[in-house]
Amino acid sequence: MAHDATTSQTSSGNTELVRVATSEHRLARYTLIGLALCFVALFLVLPLAAVFREALRNGPGEFLTVLSDPETFAAIELTLLVAVIAVPLNLVFGIAAAWAIAKFEFKGKAFLTTLIDLPFSVSPVISGLVFVLLFGSHSLLGPWLQSHGIQILFAVPGIVLATVFVTFPFVARELIPLMQEQGTSDEEAALSLGASGWQTFWYVTLPNIKWGLLYGVLLCNARAMGEFGAVSVVSGHIRGLTNTMPLQVEILYNEYNFVAAFAVATLLALLALVTLVLKSLLEMKYSAQIAASRRH
Repeated sequence: MAHDATTSQTSSGNTELVRVATSEHRLARYTLIGLALCFVALFLVLPLAAVFREALRNGPGEFLTVLSDPETFAAIELTLLVAVIAVPLNLVFGIAAAWAIAKFEFKGKAFLTTLIDLPFSVSPVISGLVFVLLFGSHSLLGPWLQSHGIQILFAVPGIVLATVFVTFPFVARELIPLMQEQGTSDEEAALSLGASGWQTFWYVTLPNIKWGLLYGVLLCNARAMGEFGAVSVVSGHIRGLTNTMPLQVEILYNEYNFVAAFAVATLLALLALVTLVLKSLLEMKYSAQIAASRRH
């Protein structure tokens, strides 16, 4: 009994010490919160508010007129087209790469992981220049492409390739730690019960990673629509043909057409806000899934 009482007192004392160590003065807490809010307001909220204010400076009518301009509308269409092509390609690659890295052991695994992270460390402009060196008129492939009437640079294929390159880590990098934490026990159980490889993936693996997968696809889509550097190098800035929304914003701004530039920028800002909301929702689902998997 004395030992239990001593243990209880010790435990109570440790709890009080932890509480003291992890708590802070109320003034310090409010000061830190205030600094964080000021930083967010100064560098995020105010710039976004300025973009919307400038876009609507001449009224909603002018705003809609700008968005219905043929060149601007073509830029919006091209941006959506590139995202529709690039995101599914990254989806397939991300799932395959994450599955291989998380579920199997093979030579070159660390090298593959490094290659996946490569676009994070390489400037997007350099990424675009790589495709110029590969598919340009003075490259090894250039004459062959020209002789067969295939145009990569200054056309949609080059824009898609550049976008795929800069965005392909997003899906894989979201799935790899999740699949590594889940292990292979569920897949092994399904296979031992007679399920095929496809059935195991569709009914076991995919449901376990669905929230992380959606999160990765969301980030990939946001980056694909907002990419500027790599696309700027390979597009050629052909108005109405190879200009995406970010490039159209640059052209309009350089022409001192500020209302039109900020109107297009508003669409990108709205996409960013929608991405932020969906990201928060998916993070909640993602965290709940991880907590549930740890409990089981």
